[in-house]
Amino acid sequence: MGLGVAALAVSGCTPVGSGQDASAAKAGQLTVLSLGPVATWDPQRMSSAQDIAFAGRVFVRTLTAFPAGGDVAHQRAVEGDLATTAGSVDGTLKTWSFTLRNGVSWQDGSPVTCDDVRYGISRSFAEPFASEGLNYPLAYLDIPRKADGTSTYAGPDAKDPQGQAAFDKAVSCNGSTVTFRLSVPMADFNQVVALPVFAPFKKAMDKGKDGTFAVFSNGPYQLTSPWDPSSGGTFERNPKWDKKSDPIRQGNPTSVDYVEGTESQTAVQEVINDSPAHRQSVTLDSAPPAMQQHILSDSSLAARSVNPSAQFVDYLAPNVIKGVMRNAKVRQAFALATNREGYVTALGGDSAASSTYTLVGPGLPGHTDADPVGSGPSGDAARARAVLQASGLTLPVKVRVAYRSTPTADKALAALVNGWQDAGFAIELQPISKDYFATVSAPGRTDQTDVFWANWAPAWPSASTVLPALFDSRINVTKNGNGRDFGGFTDEAVNQEITRIGGLRDLTGQAQAWAALDASLAKRGVFIALAQRKALYVAGTAVTGLGANEALGGFVDLAAVGVK
Repeated sequence: MGLGVAALAVSGCTPVGSGQDASAAKAGQLTVLSLGPVATWDPQRMSSAQDIAFAGRVFVRTLTAFPAGGDVAHQRAVEGDLATTAGSVDGTLKTWSFTLRNGVSWQDGSPVTCDDVRYGISRSFAEPFASEGLNYPLAYLDIPRKADGTSTYAGPDAKDPQGQAAFDKAVSCNGSTVTFRLSVPMADFNQVVALPVFAPFKKAMDKGKDGTFAVFSNGPYQLTSPWDPSSGGTFERNPKWDKKSDPIRQGNPTSVDYVEGTESQTAVQEVINDSPAHRQSVTLDSAPPAMQQHILSDSSLAARSVNPSAQFVDYLAPNVIKGVMRNAKVRQAFALATNREGYVTALGGDSAASSTYTLVGPGLPGHTDADPVGSGPSGDAARARAVLQASGLTLPVKVRVAYRSTPTADKALAALVNGWQDAGFAIELQPISKDYFATVSAPGRTDQTDVFWANWAPAWPSASTVLPALFDSRINVTKNGNGRDFGGFTDEAVNQEITRIGGLRDLTGQAQAWAALDASLAKRGVFIALAQRKALYVAGTAVTGLGANEALGGFVDLAAVGVK
């Protein structure tokens, strides 16, 4: 997962800017530019955060959604979308209900029903959806699982009465109200159902595995001709969309032309040059770091750009089960000597990333700028050396650091090495360019590496999608590997605290508890946060309402974008 790059603007599937005049961009048409490729537009198969952010503003509506505009706190305050409200929950936090609003239609004019919601979710248990899409229905709905972790329910076409009965109990309809019964308490389940895997799907339009790019809309726009996987397609106004029934999307453009397939540097240059064919264009992928300072230092360009925090936090995970990092003093010294400022500079500077001490990013409740270790942005090598000398080990202490190798990452890791060496560490970098995460989570990798570079992005704006995923050993550490817990951290007290926090009804108190757990893990050297990634998007002079939504991963928010 990562920030992509942008593409040359086109109208339909014909390149713009290579001989065409301004009439190539239709009046009221917004052109969005992305390298792609889009893997699918099927809501139960989508897993790309960028594609989810686009689809959820253009043609996929969900029970709840995150509003556009305002500050981060406003954006993450989930609202009813298809549902009249953000839902109601019982005292156990295991039974959630949502009532559909009136007046919501599919593009053929038929109403969106509770049974459509049920059918959409049921698809996620069948192939290819179960292996390609997000697995949150499997994770949270109260449906028994087999010994291997797969569901006893295999989808709507399985002809299995027992499995179907389990699904019918977990997801039920009473008129226009859908009720979910969960296997675990969840105070933020109303944020989970904002994901497209919980979106409705009209059974009569289901093409199964052959419907990869089929779009049947209940949002402001519909796909007017077959999607071209090599170049994109155009979404025209859906005449059956009623703005009065949609509290989230303004639907300002008359159409949205999605273009994919060209490198970001070329696309961004076309947009900032503001040629007639590109005045109605916006990039969906971040501008390359080499172009960012030019954009932000020019007031006219900065005025039509946005530079939000993006999805990912980069961090280091020390190997706490084998080697030198088992020693808490060594981990503390390593954290103290970490030069985040140099790392950020190597990534491209303040427009590309910002130093951070936490895995709870700025888009999440409970985020704090506090420094639990006290290293400061450039590290404290002298203090780190004193702590390392107190570890009982002979200096220099050899540390092997694995990371995903790219030209930028090579520079960023090299920027960290000097501070570590000044503190008394002898660093061996282990660049891995292929299948990085599979390689470092494999059994036996902890015999070869002392510190693992990693990154993580929340699935919705809550630390409940961060700390449990990374440090709950019950879901990570097995004989088959360490999952996303690369350092093999296992602490039953932490596991129990994760369970306790997840069951808290008060989301403000829950966020504070996640922040406290995050800080305690940082103090113990279980992780060393490095940088919060950022993105920079640019638009032509005819584009209005440009903004990004950090509740949607920091991507451009098309709910409010328009064209002059």
